[in-house]
Order: sequence, then C-alpha cells, then structure tokens
Amino acid sequence: MKKEERLKALEQKLKESPQPLSGDKLAKSLHVSRQVIVQDIALLRALNMPIISTNRGYILPNQEYSMVVKVNHTMEQMQQELETIVDCGATVHDVFVEHATYGKLEAKLSLSSRRDVKEFLNQIQQGKSQPLNNLTQGIHYHTITARSQDILDEVKKSLDKMGILC
Repeated sequence: MKKEERLKALEQKLKESPQPLSGDKLAKSLHVSRQVIVQDIALLRALNMPIISTNRGYILPNQEYSMVVKVNHTMEQMQQELETIVDCGATVHDVFVEHATYGKLEAKLSLSSRRDVKEFLNQIQQGKSQPLNNLTQGIHYHTITARSQDILDEVKKSLDKMGILC
C-alpha cells in the first residue's frame, strides 16, 4: 500500500470509529509498524486534521453532519417518525414550523434514542406540551444530525418510504 493510500485509509478509520483506535490496532489493520502509524498521525496533524491522542488510542473529535427535512404526518405517526430517525443512528436536534404570523417557531429536542423519544412523547401525552405541527396542519421541519452522511441518507430514505417526507 502506498503512503497516500495508507493515509487515506487511516483517515477513514479514524472518521468511522466512535471510540479511540490504538496504534497497535491501526498498525495491524494497515500492515505497517506502530512507528509508521505515529509518523502518519503526525503527517495528518500537519495537514490540519484534529486527531486527539488518548491513553486508549487516537480519535477524531465528533464530526457531525446535518440536514433539515420537511415532513407532514399525523399525531399517530409521530412515534414512528422519531423512532425511525434515532434507529438509523441520528439525532433529532430540533423541530420548527413556519408560522404565517409569528415566523419561525422552534423547539430544541435532542432526541437520540428510543428512551428519549418515549420521554418526549410522554410529556405530550400528559398534556405538558403540544406539538408545534398542530399550528401548521402537520407540516414541520427537523434538523437532524449524525456522525456520517450515509446515516443521514438512510434517514431520508426511511422517512420517504414512510410517505411523510415533503
């Protein structure tokens, strides 16, 4: 494997890993010595890659990708919508609507698990709050974040398959 190919492979491994990768593990997977990995990490840092060294290995700070989706669904479909998003590995950052009089109305959600979704839906069912999409006949937007573009693409495909994507 040429140096450029190895650097790209090393960068990709770091981007895809949610936890630190040890120099030994990286060396074995790329068929080089640990010292070569140390040198490659130094090169990537010189190219402004923000690699962090920990006692458990190398890691990149969380790199988030985001997108805004416009959706329209009934109250009965809300749980399925939110669970679909978090099951893909994404986070529902917020919900917002475009109100004719008040403009953009937004609420932070930060839902990243089924547990988060359940707690949010319990608050609505207990009457502690009302969904913003009640103001706009079901039409609303979500900012969705994820660790990769592939996850966002999967979310979009899944919401489209549900028939709620506008």
